[in-house]
Amino acid sequence: MELLDYVERRLEGHTKLEWVAAPTLGSMRDILDAPRISDPARRFFVPPPPPRRGLESVLAPDPLPPGAKVWRVGPGEEVRRIADAAQRAQDGDVVEIMAGDYRGDVAVWKQKRLTIRGVGGAARLFADGRGAESKAIWVIRHGDFDISNIDFIGTRVNDGNGAGIRFEGGNLLLRHCLFWDNQTGLLTSGSLPGTNSTLRIVSSEFAYSEVKGRWAHNLYVGYIGKLTVESSYFHHASVGHLLKSRARVNEIRYNRFSDESGGRASYELNFPSGGDVRLVGNIVQQQRRTENGKMVSYGEEGYEWPNNTLKMVGNTFVNDHPHGGSFVYVAPGADGVLSSNNLRAGNGRDNIHAPLTVFNDHQVAWSDFRRPAVYDYALRDPSPELRYQPFKGSASAGLVQEKQYVHPMAVEPLEGAPLYVGANPLGR
Repeated sequence: MELLDYVERRLEGHTKLEWVAAPTLGSMRDILDAPRISDPARRFFVPPPPPRRGLESVLAPDPLPPGAKVWRVGPGEEVRRIADAAQRAQDGDVVEIMAGDYRGDVAVWKQKRLTIRGVGGAARLFADGRGAESKAIWVIRHGDFDISNIDFIGTRVNDGNGAGIRFEGGNLLLRHCLFWDNQTGLLTSGSLPGTNSTLRIVSSEFAYSEVKGRWAHNLYVGYIGKLTVESSYFHHASVGHLLKSRARVNEIRYNRFSDESGGRASYELNFPSGGDVRLVGNIVQQQRRTENGKMVSYGEEGYEWPNNTLKMVGNTFVNDHPHGGSFVYVAPGADGVLSSNNLRAGNGRDNIHAPLTVFNDHQVAWSDFRRPAVYDYALRDPSPELRYQPFKGSASAGLVQEKQYVHPMAVEPLEGAPLYVGANPLGR
């Protein structure tokens, strides 16, 4: 569809050529089911955020660290604004934000060690046209932070990079959080030669990032030391990617990356600078009106780390685009690619320009899944040939599949080895 849009733009103003070519291009769009970018079918619709999560749907608070002072934030508390708590909290303290909606209450956090958590349910932060330092709802800077049960909604800033969180170095643990309708869900700083910063995301949701007229990523990670994403749910991005990372090490395990109906993502997973990437037990789905046919892209902007290996074990890749594309694209120059016990469905192929090891991967049809219309990709009646087989090569070190993603944003431990290939190794 991008090619047809390009051809039509080049024909604009050439009356005779347009007159001759228009009927043919129209017929091709009908045959290929490729509407114009201006057509309503191509527009990106952002729904209201889901209802605020109650006490039963958030992470129970961890025990207080020894000696920590607790700052409670809420309408009936001594500290009523989050921004005030950010100014008053000291290293090692705990900031508890009472469940509720907070509007335009943006903050910069400069502590060296801090826990911030919603209590009694989720604390929902609506940007309402504001941004800390014109960057984000929260700016996290050069400390060790543990953040849980917070929703970040609706950030817009003038440069188009408005994020729920701007992470500018340190170590950030993010648990049971929601990023909805921001220009970028979470954006990190970081430039070569790369920092030692780490970002770990657990059981969180990233959705509906949008910037009018350009790309928008649900998660964009710069040149940091390590990114870890576990049991999380990424869906519906506009033109950009569900996850984009330039980190040196990327551990992406037991998640669902599904652009779904109405999504307009380009790549589902993008690692443009290479690095050490391990994809284990993920569901990856590309919808039919994608902005780019590549689902997983690796190294397309050049390799910038000493180790550049892509290892994929026990994933399910589902391509709903009717005319193919690439399940996995790897640019020339990578050290190696391992693909083991993965499941693929739909049109398309891998496009890998690197030393490749493939072991016990399988292709299946949509009819082999239990309920593909609702993104349930458990095998309906798995045949013996789809049984898991352990890969015993040295490249598989540390890549054993130990859990299964359970929607939404949970995992189920395996008791022993997987039974079947793909992201549903338990067959359910």
